[in-house]
Amino acid sequence: MIQLKIEGMHCDSCVSKVHQALKSVEGVKGVIVNLSDKSANITGDVKTDPLLEAIAKTGYKASLINKVELKDSLANKNHPKSELQKLFPLLLIFIYLSIASISMNLRSLDSSEIMLDFMGLFYIVFSFFKFLDYKNFPRSFAMYDPIAMRNPYYGWAYPFIETILGIMIIFRIEIFSTIIITIAMLGITSVGVAKSLLQKQDIQCACLGTALQLPMTKATFIENSIMILMAISLLFSQNY
Repeated sequence: MIQLKIEGMHCDSCVSKVHQALKSVEGVKGVIVNLSDKSANITGDVKTDPLLEAIAKTGYKASLINKVELKDSLANKNHPKSELQKLFPLLLIFIYLSIASISMNLRSLDSSEIMLDFMGLFYIVFSFFKFLDYKNFPRSFAMYDPIAMRNPYYGWAYPFIETILGIMIIFRIEIFSTIIITIAMLGITSVGVAKSLLQKQDIQCACLGTALQLPMTKATFIENSIMILMAISLLFSQNY
C-alpha cells in the first residue's frame, strides 16, 4: 500500500477530484482519500511517480509519507472507530434536541407540539453548523443532493431555507406549508443519500456543514427519515 500526503484539500469536492485522478492510474485497485488528515491510501501494482503526477494534474501537491508514518497509520487502522463513535456529535445533538423539545412542552406533553418544536430546533441548529463553514458547504452538499448537483445556488440557499423553516415552525407560522416543504426537501436529499450509500461512496455528510467532519452512513439516512416521518405524522394528525 502507498500512502500519500495531499496538500490543498479542504472539501469533498477536492476529495472527489483526487479520488478520480488516482483511480485513473493504471494498476490502481483501491483508493481511500481521507479529508481529515489530508491523505490518500492506494493499493495495487503501481509505482509512486504516476500517482504523484496524476495528483499534480488536478492542481494539488502530493508527497510520499515515510515508512514510520505509514506504520503508525496502519497501527491505528487496527482499532478503527465504530460507526457510533464517528456519529457521536450527531447523536448528541439529537439527544439535546429531544430534551429541549420535551422540556418546552412539559405541561401538556402534546406529541404534536413536541415534534413541531423538535423539527424547528433541528432546522435552526443544523443551519447554524452549516454557516460555520458556509463557503465550503455548497460543494460538499452537491456531492450527494440531486438538486444541488444541478443548481449550485440551491446549496448556497439551503442554510437560509433551514433557518427560515425553523423560525416558522417554532412560531407556528404556515405550519402546513413548512411540513410540505420539509417532506419534499428532505425526501429529495434522502434519495441522494441512499444512492451514495448504495454506491459505497466514501464522502463526507454535509448535514452539520463541514466544520464537523461526519462520514456518510446509514445514520445520515435515518436522520432525514425521522424528520420526514414526523412531518407526515403531523400532516395527518391535525388540520393546519
